[in-house]
Amino acid sequence: METQEVYRGRLIDHIQLVVQDLATSQTFYTAILDVLNVPMGGTGDGFFWADELFVSTSSSEAAQGMLTGRHHLAFQARDRAMVDAFYQAALAHGGRDNGAPGERRYHPGYYAAFVLDPDGNNIEAVYHGEANRSTPAVRITF
Repeated sequence: METQEVYRGRLIDHIQLVVQDLATSQTFYTAILDVLNVPMGGTGDGFFWADELFVSTSSSEAAQGMLTGRHHLAFQARDRAMVDAFYQAALAHGGRDNGAPGERRYHPGYYAAFVLDPDGNNIEAVYHGEANRSTPAVRITF
């Protein structure tokens, strides 16, 4: 079988979390995304978004009246200090400890912290160690 290569720039276009209390979730995600240098993209009646993350209430049209289940989202951090800051911001803004910052056995240099968001989603910040990136991010303009 011939190997094929396809490059689109990103694997995930967006993720939607449907939450019980939008204001509580917005406080939590605004705090952790701020320390991860991810700006809030916008807000509206019953939702907010930042980059690929879209968070809404169950009454939003896209949610179809259902809360999402428990998810694990891992955000990239540029260094260990950013992982530590993520953890502190999360705990100070409604998150619960699910694994303090530290090295994990996944591969050498994997440094991460885990918290549960206000809806019980497992949220992680991870630094994979020193690496060379071909570009810091993919920029898409519509």
